[in-house]
Amino acid sequence: MAEFRLKFRLLDKFIITEFYPTFVFGVMVFTVLLVAGDLLFDIADLLIQSRVPFSIVTRLFVYRLPGVIVLTLPMAALLATILSFGKLATQSELTALRASGISFYRILRPVFLASILIGGFALLLNETLVPLADRAADNIMRYEVARQKPSLLKEQMFLKEERDGALSRVIYIGKLFPQEGNMDDVLIQEFESGEITRIMTAKNGDWKEGQWWLYNGQVFNVTKEGFVEPLFSFEKQQLSLPLSPSQVVTSSQDPKKMSAFELYNYIKLMNVQGSDVNSLWVLLHLRLAVPWASVVLALVGASVGAGTRRSGSGMGIGVSILLVFAYYVFMSFCRSLGQGGYIPPLLAAWMPNLIFLACGAFMVKGANR
Repeated sequence: MAEFRLKFRLLDKFIITEFYPTFVFGVMVFTVLLVAGDLLFDIADLLIQSRVPFSIVTRLFVYRLPGVIVLTLPMAALLATILSFGKLATQSELTALRASGISFYRILRPVFLASILIGGFALLLNETLVPLADRAADNIMRYEVARQKPSLLKEQMFLKEERDGALSRVIYIGKLFPQEGNMDDVLIQEFESGEITRIMTAKNGDWKEGQWWLYNGQVFNVTKEGFVEPLFSFEKQQLSLPLSPSQVVTSSQDPKKMSAFELYNYIKLMNVQGSDVNSLWVLLHLRLAVPWASVVLALVGASVGAGTRRSGSGMGIGVSILLVFAYYVFMSFCRSLGQGGYIPPLLAAWMPNLIFLACGAFMVKGANR
């Protein structure tokens, strides 16, 4: 029994030894391709056109890099399985292992477990380092490149509220001081059946005891003919807005640069405002689903590599690019269906993984024969 266990430990070590170097090679190759295809042009423009100091550009590059690396992890897992299993097949090592009574499922096991670790690592990076790095890069662009001054106020903010899928209210805030809970230059437009019916203006407002209060304002009625008629003025009036100052700031942030937890809270805020959150649910589920593409693509890659008769990094990169392209095209198609409400957001996000997992399982079963 001890000899049997030692045999399989050596097998796992042998497979991982073949997989690990090609995985690192894949991360480097795809990172270079993505950087050269997008980020490098932006950096060159900053250096040449905008004459931004090299030290600032270097920090910007470093902060953008984690997001690029997360995208390359599933690609690298696919490339590593294609190259490593292709090498095993070309050198007849797979045939020798199968002849000794070891199934393809058992040969695949260490790579399958490694791909799960890669997926978990990608998910961890997406929820911790990537959002922080993106915000740091945005701060560099805003305060060091565009020369904006850091401020404790938010300016020109819009809040939209919907009811039954139709726009019901738009709130414009000229200036918001989140820490003090004050705002200036408030304009509120109310809608019915897509037509504006009422306008309210206020010079300032504040947040007291969980409620917003407006001061020194006027209310106008908008007729069906489009004429604006003054109704009344007020010195103090409550504003029905179930958002705190910090939540108002959060509602104006870009959801694409939030972690899954932040995005979930953002969806709850948008729900309070009556907004359509279907596309946001799709985005949230994609955040959780895409990192696990490394698992399904590793299964497909192992089967493709095991069926090759010639190995080579060039061919492996080419096949990997084609398979990754197919995966992301299908993912984009499912995302559009989910955002359009044709399929549930959960299914829209996870369908590419499920389809490719089914294809990978079928191909692995064929390779095991």
